[in-house]
Amino acid sequence: MQPQPAIFEEHEIRRVYNEATETWWFSVVDIVQVLTQQPDYQTARKYWNKLKERLGKEGSQLVTNCHQLKMQAADGKQRPTDVATAETLLRLVQSVPSPKAEPIKLWLAKVGYERMQEMADPALSLDRARETWQKHGRSEKWIQQRMTGQETRNKLTDYWKEHDIKAGEEYAILTNIIHQEWTGVDVKAHKAMKGLKSQNLRDHMSEAELIFTALAELSTRQIAESMEATGMDENEAAAKTGGGIAKKARLELEGKTGRRVVSAENYLPPAKKKLTKG
Repeated sequence: MQPQPAIFEEHEIRRVYNEATETWWFSVVDIVQVLTQQPDYQTARKYWNKLKERLGKEGSQLVTNCHQLKMQAADGKQRPTDVATAETLLRLVQSVPSPKAEPIKLWLAKVGYERMQEMADPALSLDRARETWQKHGRSEKWIQQRMTGQETRNKLTDYWKEHDIKAGEEYAILTNIIHQEWTGVDVKAHKAMKGLKSQNLRDHMSEAELIFTALAELSTRQIAESMEATGMDENEAAAKTGGGIAKKARLELEGKTGRRVVSAENYLPPAKKKLTKG
């Protein structure tokens, strides 16, 4: 978990990034404080507690989707704090009458959740991504493959969402199964191989790695669709089979070329050499 505050109209919104699930978690009270325009944090916390109680009585899933993580409080200590993903917060905002509702929804889409940003304005999001990759020196062929792979990924997660798979942890579990099946290593080990920390693994894949990742995820989705996979057990089976198809293709290519597909290749800037006194 990596803390990294964000700013909305001079208000600091505490957030934490979970690398395993590739998810931002935001402090709910910080968002509520902005929405209710309360200068005092404790008043905002009381407002949220009452709202949470009301939503709970109504059987709202919003409360269930909120979790607790330790975040730094005003006194500098790490304290348990209610947190939620941007997707949950976008729905929660509707429960708080506020002139700040629309601005903060746009802000959440921008800073918190890549998929939400694409849904808000797909063309703009893709243009920004392309510009960023171009600035980082990616070739047009690589960029095209990265964008195609993202579209394949989105279709898979859309299927999961519609078939009883929860965004976040369950997405991460299935993604890791697919990845380990076709690469032979899990996502964490693959990132370590490339020397990555908080960076997105896919942004540092070679063209071949992107292609095989897309093949594994495409195969997984089509297999899941053919068997109408619902829930974790059935989708885990589809993930293993889909990843296995890409593994067979990888092994065949490696056998023909003598070159490994999964590698430590990345797009990190070269490490600066330390000058030694002579």
